Amino acid sequence: MHRRDKFFIGGQWVDPAGTGTIDVISPHTEEVVGRVPDGTPADMDRAVAAAREAFDRGPWPRLSFAERAEVIGRLAEIYAARQSEMAELITEEMGSPITFSQLAQAPQPLGMLQFYAEYGRTFEQEEQRPGLFGPVTVRREPVGVVAAIVPWNVPQFVTMTKVAPALLAGCTIVLKPAPETPLDAYLLAEMAKEAGVPDGVLNIVPGGRETGEHLVSHPGVDKVAFTGSTAAGRRIASICGEQLKRVSLELGGKSAAIILDDADLASSMGMLAIASLMNNGQACVAQTRILASRNRYDEVVDAVAAMVAGQRVGDPKDPATGIGPLVAKRQQERVEGYIRIGMDEGAKVVVGGLDRPHDRGWYVAPTVFAGANNDMRIAREEIFGPVLAVIPYEDEDDAVRIANDSDYGLAGTVWTADPDHGMEIARRVRTGTYGVNCFMLEPNTPFGGYKASGIGRELGPEGLTGYLEYKSIARLG
Repeated sequence: MHRRDKFFIGGQWVDPAGTGTIDVISPHTEEVVGRVPDGTPADMDRAVAAAREAFDRGPWPRLSFAERAEVIGRLAEIYAARQSEMAELITEEMGSPITFSQLAQAPQPLGMLQFYAEYGRTFEQEEQRPGLFGPVTVRREPVGVVAAIVPWNVPQFVTMTKVAPALLAGCTIVLKPAPETPLDAYLLAEMAKEAGVPDGVLNIVPGGRETGEHLVSHPGVDKVAFTGSTAAGRRIASICGEQLKRVSLELGGKSAAIILDDADLASSMGMLAIASLMNNGQACVAQTRILASRNRYDEVVDAVAAMVAGQRVGDPKDPATGIGPLVAKRQQERVEGYIRIGMDEGAKVVVGGLDRPHDRGWYVAPTVFAGANNDMRIAREEIFGPVLAVIPYEDEDDAVRIANDSDYGLAGTVWTADPDHGMEIARRVRTGTYGVNCFMLEPNTPFGGYKASGIGRELGPEGLTGYLEYKSIARLG
């Protein structure tokens, strides 16, 4: 039982303003495994005040990039020593298979810290450019107090896409973890304090939607960085638009995997399983639309069905598990609702369906639909669970058209024996990230989406720019 009774504000563990608590429930056992205080607007006011004080009067924004990079590097070393602990904690609180947690949930945030620590060592705050009447100095300054609001599916990954570049930029941060997964954020707070992150630079208050909206609307916040649903992103964008507040949004996806006729299905399915079913299907980048030509449609359906049927569904702590439970009962019911929708729309279940694989835990049967088309809701709406729809296409132009026929544009893949030709397909699909015979996110390259998948980019040098203001200073003499 993980018990926390305080918030991390101003570099100290402080008592909450209210008496409410959040129970962290294991998706596998349905038992309470942790308890933390439930943040209120008053707690957020205190956290913003601490971040504001640290930004307006503290040393952090006034250090050089290299000095801040040194602290981030120390945080990376501490994180590396505790990444196994972090992976196990995330598996416990949200049901991610331990193998995925060990390969992605903990190592990818560490990679971001390492990247920004190295990048910041040589990053220049000012550069000189020639002007009409003399030199012009272009100066990069931190945007200010950042509200970082993150979801439950890959909690440390999305936390670090915001915290790592914001720290390097010189910002101060109020982090609101999702109520389903607050425990990993407490572990991060311990690491930050040990690394010497100054008081008030990182503040952590878990809470629900009302507390999050209070943070977004707070006049002391200069920028909001949000990852979550497109519906919530629209609400946040409207608030930030009214206040002319900086905002970056990483939202939903409905990504398409195009399987070309020359693809070797046997070798493709192993990597496609990761791309489409990672984290129990609870990934915004999941390749949930599988596009197959009519020439090989039945063959692709059989291959995808065999791949999904071969996944072991069970205890997320078991290294042999490929798919664990969904994060909450409401998510289980939501995904099962979409399975019913797909059946009602006329798609055929070839694997899975509505029979739950376990009596206890928030499990759903990994499901593959055949006979789907791109107009069905199961092909257009983000399900956020292990549900795949195999959609036929006529030719490559039709495949690209179907891939692009979506409100989203976050990710995608193409599977082919000719990687050069795969690159040609990749250039035609309107998404922010793409893979040829693979899918992965690299800490040194930008991540984000087109259309309803968001605004702005995270990761890489581009991820730093969202936390900087640019000032041009011209001079004579």
